[in-house]
Amino acid sequence: MIEPFVYNGLPARVVFGWGTLDKLPEEVDRLGIKRALVLSTPPQEESARDLAKRLGPSAAGVFPGATMHTPVEVTEKAMTVVRELGVDGTVAVGGGSTTGLGKAIALRTGLPQLVVPTTYAGSEMTPIIGESRDGLKSTQTTLDVLPETVIYDVDLTMTLPASLSGTSGVNAVAHAVEALYARERNPIVNMMSQECIAAMARALPRIAKDPSDRAARGDALYGAWLGGAVLALVGMSLHHKLCHTIGGSFDLPHAETHTIVLAHAAAYNAPAAPDAMARIAQALQADDAARGLFDLAKATGAKMALRDLGMPEEGIDKAADLAVQKPYWNPRPIEREPVRALIARAWAGEPPQVS
Repeated sequence: MIEPFVYNGLPARVVFGWGTLDKLPEEVDRLGIKRALVLSTPPQEESARDLAKRLGPSAAGVFPGATMHTPVEVTEKAMTVVRELGVDGTVAVGGGSTTGLGKAIALRTGLPQLVVPTTYAGSEMTPIIGESRDGLKSTQTTLDVLPETVIYDVDLTMTLPASLSGTSGVNAVAHAVEALYARERNPIVNMMSQECIAAMARALPRIAKDPSDRAARGDALYGAWLGGAVLALVGMSLHHKLCHTIGGSFDLPHAETHTIVLAHAAAYNAPAAPDAMARIAQALQADDAARGLFDLAKATGAKMALRDLGMPEEGIDKAADLAVQKPYWNPRPIEREPVRALIARAWAGEPPQVS
């Protein structure tokens, strides 16, 4: 029997397929943007300049300074360029770092955004922004930062390194996993979340073996869209709290941190969310949800220990202390000692343990 539920659809336009970047000028014009600032990270500056060329006179310039965790000082530099060039909209190309900068600009200006993802981060589908200042990261949810249009072009992901594909893909899986035990979950979210996990489980091991597998790339980008979409519809729990805390406190890479922590957070919540764990296991075609997530991450070739990302051992206690401060809602109460044990296993790269 279907129980009563509430479902809020978000006003975002999605253009998905192969070669869809050709529609960029048309989509920018559709938003009424005449002076677009193209955003990227430094390594993707060439891609940003290519997009600016495609836009022709509709491009005001390029800002290739985006970086992970959306530092406020970087946003302030970008805002100076926005004012100097008379920018009336942004086009972000890349992953979560670039999307985050576009959102930060939108938050301060109300300018429209178009996002061209080249990873599987999924943040382009959400009204969520995380910004860091002085080593601490804070998040907020507001429709003011939801991109108006997202162009998914599978062709742009074909050169994404297999290692980054794996961690970025597991990051998307994390959204779906937490959506399955969120307070706001509903039958639509459950369906999309399971489909996301299943698509990524099909795609990521194949990409690790053959990065040129176009069908697997299509599945992965489809899964990324679904993961981002459910992230936008429900609240996140312990896993995301841990990753924001650990990543922001120790300056660890976002997707890699998610990849390591996910299985351990799922194991922590398993006793309190049996239906979610059953759905996750079914999507993974695994006997156990947490172990299935651990094995999926391992199959991508990703690093499996936080210490290998540069987190010091003494950081385990600091992370545990921060995790219990202002905790997100979670199906299982957040208790320091079990959380510390979870973090310690993730730091050491040990398999997850349900307790």
